[in-house]
Amino acid sequence: MSPNSIIQLENKFYISANSSYADDRTKILNHTDTFGIFDRWGDIKQLGDEVEGLYHQGTRFISNLEFKLNNMRPVLLSSSIKEENELLSVDLTNPAIIFTEKQEKTSIPKGEIYIGRSKFVRNGECYESINITNYGSEIYEVQASLKFQADFKDIFEVRGFNREKRGEIFEIKHNNKQEIIIKYKGLDKIIRTTSIVLNESPNDWEDQSKAIYHLVLNPHQSVIIQYAIRCTIGNDVHKKLISYTKAQKQLLDDLDKSKNIFAHILTSNEQFTHWTNRSLMDLKSLLAETNHGYYPYAGVPWYNTAFGRDGIITALETLWIAPQIAQDTLLFLAHNQSVKENAQQDAEPGKILHETRDGELVECGEIPFKQYYGSVDSTPLFIVLCGSYYRRTGDIEFIKTIWPHIETALEWIDKYGDNDNDSFIEYSHKSVNGLFNQGWKDSHDSISHSSGQLAFPPIALCEVQGYVYDAKIKAAELAKALGKTEKSIQLTNEAKKLKLLFNKRFWNEKSGWYALALDGKKNPCQVKSSNAGHTLYSEIADANKAKRLAENLLEEDMFSGWGIRTLATGEKRYNPMSYHNGSVWPHDVAIIASGFSKYGFHEKTMKLLGAMFDASIFLESQRLPELFCGFSRRTGEGPTSYPVACSPQAWAVGAVFMLIEACLGMEINALEKKIIFKHPNLPSFLKHITIENIKIGNNSASIEFTRHKNNVKITVIHKPEGWKICKSK
Repeated sequence: MSPNSIIQLENKFYISANSSYADDRTKILNHTDTFGIFDRWGDIKQLGDEVEGLYHQGTRFISNLEFKLNNMRPVLLSSSIKEENELLSVDLTNPAIIFTEKQEKTSIPKGEIYIGRSKFVRNGECYESINITNYGSEIYEVQASLKFQADFKDIFEVRGFNREKRGEIFEIKHNNKQEIIIKYKGLDKIIRTTSIVLNESPNDWEDQSKAIYHLVLNPHQSVIIQYAIRCTIGNDVHKKLISYTKAQKQLLDDLDKSKNIFAHILTSNEQFTHWTNRSLMDLKSLLAETNHGYYPYAGVPWYNTAFGRDGIITALETLWIAPQIAQDTLLFLAHNQSVKENAQQDAEPGKILHETRDGELVECGEIPFKQYYGSVDSTPLFIVLCGSYYRRTGDIEFIKTIWPHIETALEWIDKYGDNDNDSFIEYSHKSVNGLFNQGWKDSHDSISHSSGQLAFPPIALCEVQGYVYDAKIKAAELAKALGKTEKSIQLTNEAKKLKLLFNKRFWNEKSGWYALALDGKKNPCQVKSSNAGHTLYSEIADANKAKRLAENLLEEDMFSGWGIRTLATGEKRYNPMSYHNGSVWPHDVAIIASGFSKYGFHEKTMKLLGAMFDASIFLESQRLPELFCGFSRRTGEGPTSYPVACSPQAWAVGAVFMLIEACLGMEINALEKKIIFKHPNLPSFLKHITIENIKIGNNSASIEFTRHKNNVKITVIHKPEGWKICKSK
């Protein structure tokens, strides 16, 4: 999903593309369940769509934060997020300050006083250090102020959800001259508290919420003002807030800890290396530490929480480079697997989570997303990830522990997923407030016929049938490894039957395309969509059909020059600025590229890697966003931004790793102790790639790839004893 406003039509929630949360001037920091949207000055101001703020677990705990010098906004010099996403650094200076009341004071010319702001967030906390330095030759007296306000709006309220009634914000309290407390009691009866602690007592407080410091600065003298904000829900008990320096060290220690779970990539192309490093840093910033290990939160700002589908696809994208993410993701989702039917949550036994949310609206039951299961593909993809993880690691002990969850997921597919026993998996929402469409394209207008008419449920998506096929093939392998021979044979036969039926029912010989879906009357939605490309990833597509489909996917009506569009330009609902009907999604492109590689379409695979790399060069920090518009590539211009795309977003920044894996034809098979490269290729802009610290059990491997005219040379730097690293055609 995107960070668009959530709207209701006929008591159902949909994605609306009518609200932009920010422009390119905002700066976003995030850590686990906390994120901040700041302007370039480092302030929080309610302008435009009024979305800036400090958010924690679904609630905005700070809605206004302003630093001023003599009641004037400083002049902006520069503003940037550091490379590892851990710190917002802002450089400011004073405007011209003229004193009229007390002529004995020296007026201050513009640019004499430097203000450096550095801030970061940790889970539930925000820290800032403000360095004020006089670079003039005179003694200057100035007034520095910090103003804080909190509205405690639920994140869905900020995004446009209208409520008739809200809770109560209590009068601001001062514990002492250095600390203020703002409390809110919601309609859910839960107390939410914002605590602000200053390192030095201000000289004055104005309106209880504005701290004022009277500063006398000698030439080249510096003064530092620091403060910390803590967000508390209910009766959570925290230790005393630590200093800025200690908190920053703890944050950096957290980042260092996560570094060791990834392999490292170096290339001959500096910009490509930066793209991989940028993606790695973004991914690390989205890894939340849960009770079950790391989980890749979907995206900042509005999806800074656990989504089942997003987490699984991110884990698949990064499986070769960071298998621990896959294991931890599986543990989290197994723990949150549904065990009962609940129509309000679109939940059924064995179903894997769609998303989980915190905040007043979910606690009050005004929206259904506290634990929501409205996705048709998370469950088969969960099994796919289990099987892929096992082949990648050989960790049979883990598979033994998670097998009961695989079994119940398989039962969900057969019992609830296939309600009408036609062998295809369909969705039809039960929750009155649930998502109408429940595939990865979950906006209300994303599934349609060639006439433009929307499809009505139950809907069987083409890519979901592929996921189920892949799930049963991989579950059969797992069953065999666990000695469940009869179950393995059964699952294999079911997968073969599904593949035959799918290719007969979904394929359109005339167009050379798989139908997007079958609607509730079993009529095929004969539109050209990127969903069909996922059938290559799952390998449900027959070989002869795969070749034709791959060629069609790269025709001008689908390939924009930056990637594959979600919908072809000739379709009735095509709109390059739409969310799912003509835009380009990096994760979608990566999945299709992986499919190309599996069928041996190597040149096509490299074309998609090249398109994504070219797009990254035009984007700020080379960060691929959730999506961008599907306009055709224009000479000398980058892709057109989609204004409300999440950035960073986990499966978007993870795309580069799946693209690299696809180009190298890489398969890490721990069962046979082999790393196989099937017809490896490197695009023309990469002379060589070195991959270090590929995790192999408790050991690692490092490999170098060098492009020559007709092939790629593989040099093994080191590998675990007993392992083979080989190339095949």
